[in-house]
Amino acid sequence: MKTLVLGGSVFVGKHMVNTLLEAGHDVTVLNRGKTPAELPEGVKHLIADRTDADSMRAALKGKTWDAVFDISGFVMAAEGADAKSLIELLDGQVGDYVYTSSITAYEPRGVFPWYESDPVTTEDPTSYGGFKVAMERELMEQHQKTGFPASVVRPAAIYGPDNNIFDMETPMFLRLEQDKSILVPHSGLATVSYGHVDDLCEAMLAIVGKPQARGEIFNITAEAVTVNEYIRVLAEIVGATPNIVEVPSAIIPDLEQPAFGHLFSEVHHGVMSIEKASKILGVTPRYDFKAGHEQTYAWFKQQGWQGRTEPLCDAMWQASWDFDYEAAVAKRILGA
Repeated sequence: MKTLVLGGSVFVGKHMVNTLLEAGHDVTVLNRGKTPAELPEGVKHLIADRTDADSMRAALKGKTWDAVFDISGFVMAAEGADAKSLIELLDGQVGDYVYTSSITAYEPRGVFPWYESDPVTTEDPTSYGGFKVAMERELMEQHQKTGFPASVVRPAAIYGPDNNIFDMETPMFLRLEQDKSILVPHSGLATVSYGHVDDLCEAMLAIVGKPQARGEIFNITAEAVTVNEYIRVLAEIVGATPNIVEVPSAIIPDLEQPAFGHLFSEVHHGVMSIEKASKILGVTPRYDFKAGHEQTYAWFKQQGWQGRTEPLCDAMWQASWDFDYEAAVAKRILGA
């Protein structure tokens, strides 16, 4: 199968490329060529800018693909692009087009779990969730109009080896190993659906070749756990006792910078159902929450990051950690 990955150099894109190669497929990656990355042997590389329709046309015009996996959508949200022109360029040239959306496409509500038919956010398209909804609509409208073979996946929190959102499992492993304070807002009750990156990629591949999946949206994730359970399980994996400091809600608006992972905040409180994906795609997560994080911790140690104090920061997400600031906040709380 001839496949194209839009954005294939980091995290989800990187794992999508590997998933396709392991399945024996022909793989081409298209990106801006700005992220330092060495593609696996045999992977072809096209350089084009998603924000420049002419650039995309020059790279893709006249080419056909059995499947396209669109994983680089946030670049468009950040810089603006004509999504319709890309869809029209590929219409008639692809067997399946699989778009990676997000749980942020949903309108937050207090009834769980969330199903694909539930209301979506009304945020402006310049926001992350608002852009995902706008792109989904473009794809579904083109499917209705011309039969464009689009499918959408909505993951929740994606974790695993190569995760480039550096306020998730990496700093939590470090806090636990180094007995640092772990700041916990909302009594640790915020609940998030977590899914391993390889389970996401395998589900996206499972969409290809299924006519019943075209024009459909699928939640893809695994268990939903509270912040308290998240910390408990990772502490068990590391073999440490967590040093938890509860953050009073009253001081959260006064924090000058992030003092805990973004997924610990109430805005990410959400649980998704994967019943539809299980029924139509026949997929179930290969990794449960603990097994997936055990594998991720093994990868973390392979990077030589144990004992690390210097923060990591990805150019796209700008998510990082500041243990000194966290310690100062903890001191402020405990001294109150």
